[in-house]
Amino acid sequence: MMTRSSRPDTLPFGWRMPRAALAVLAAAGWLLASPVSARGPDSLADLAAQVTPAVVNISASTTAESRSPSSSPRTAPQPGQPLDDLFEEFFRRRGQGPNREEAPRPRRGNSLGSGFVIDASGIVVTNAHVIGDANDIQVIFSDGTRLKAEIVGKDSKIDLAVLRVKSDKPLPAVPFGDSEAMRPGDWVMAIGNPFGLGGSVSAGIVSARGRNIESGPYDNYIQTDAAINKGNSGGPLFNMKGEVIGINTAILSPTGGSVGIGFAVPAANAVPVIDQLREFGETRRGWLGVRIQSVDDATAEALGLGALRGALIAGIDEKGPAKPAGLEVGDVIVRFDGREVKESRDLPRIVASTPVGKSVEVGIVRKSQPLTKQVTLGRLEDGEKGQQASNQPAAEPPSAMRRALGLELSGVSEDLRKRYGIKDSVKGVVVTRVDPNSSAADKRIQPGEVIVEVGQEGVATPADVTRRVETLKKEGRKSALLLVANAQGEVRFVAVSIE
Repeated sequence: MMTRSSRPDTLPFGWRMPRAALAVLAAAGWLLASPVSARGPDSLADLAAQVTPAVVNISASTTAESRSPSSSPRTAPQPGQPLDDLFEEFFRRRGQGPNREEAPRPRRGNSLGSGFVIDASGIVVTNAHVIGDANDIQVIFSDGTRLKAEIVGKDSKIDLAVLRVKSDKPLPAVPFGDSEAMRPGDWVMAIGNPFGLGGSVSAGIVSARGRNIESGPYDNYIQTDAAINKGNSGGPLFNMKGEVIGINTAILSPTGGSVGIGFAVPAANAVPVIDQLREFGETRRGWLGVRIQSVDDATAEALGLGALRGALIAGIDEKGPAKPAGLEVGDVIVRFDGREVKESRDLPRIVASTPVGKSVEVGIVRKSQPLTKQVTLGRLEDGEKGQQASNQPAAEPPSAMRRALGLELSGVSEDLRKRYGIKDSVKGVVVTRVDPNSSAADKRIQPGEVIVEVGQEGVATPADVTRRVETLKKEGRKSALLLVANAQGEVRFVAVSIE
């Protein structure tokens, strides 16, 4: 029986028990941690006071010449039409006549964002989209100091920019931390310039890691519920040690305000880029010279991968490092430089972070067999994207139309090239009709596309396709992996169910 002196406490589901009994259970490990201990730190005031001096506001202005009114387009009758004189007199009276010459008037645009100092000598980090093409950038410190900044370098692919300011004294700076050590549920703090209000502190937790929001080729964001709004872009996301583990970059919001879903570039991704921008004024990323696509369940089965993994090579750049190394279309890259490639979007990040000129081992699966290739990386250039596959098998003379896999197929002819606008360099078997109830239709194969390979073997006639499909059936395959080219020669792999 509980007495008044026992001071009962509450257990889950409303049970009550004397405090002495609770202590016994807790010591035995039978009780979960108290909700009080899950609330996080009592205050972030000391941490905020420690790091705030290194967090800055960014004011970026762009001044551009605007067109004079006389050169502005307007809707009016063309010369020789009625009312010419009336329209000309109207615009002349408004100072917009064709004979009135005016000097272009400057037009000014402004943007506000956040940033932080990483080097006491005056190195500031922010987002590339905060500064844009600005020609006047001011860095504003928490004490009101304003310093003019110059751009050291910027990278739009992961939205980072490095600025430099000159100061008569060392500036307060903050260090980077280990973003890879952060786990969902860890406490974080954001400081920035939301809606131009100046240094504002918000706190929350890491909601998730490795988020892909399809904003660029190297998406790998930290998601947080710490309040991030417009103007927070470029500001730091701190761990509880006062280290920067992320750079706040984007929000997901139907209203433009925080709904508890913000994204930060992890320090692990940002630091190598920042180092390159500081040293070279530009990025120098590794380049493999392949075009890849993801592997789905049907494709994994068709390739004999055994598990869903890797990046499927859908194209090889003729001048890229992959070609002389012996990589081929249809290979699945499962390891790169000792790191596992779990899915296709992992590969661009890993390759880009690898030094240019480094010789690396690339683990692949080719026709169900594991192989290792040695590749010396080149340097990625902006124009080296969307490369087309080459070395496609030569076509034989057209043969009679056949059906396979829910497709009507025909050999390449001049009439079909003209009908579908197929380039002369595209070789294979033309799809002329797709059964709307077929697996091929579900995979968005269209008339006018060209089947280049079936089961990683080249085809040149409809008979080649049907023979290859029959072989796959006998091997017990549930799907056929097709290499399909569009009229321009861009290829993709499609796994189609064998009916």
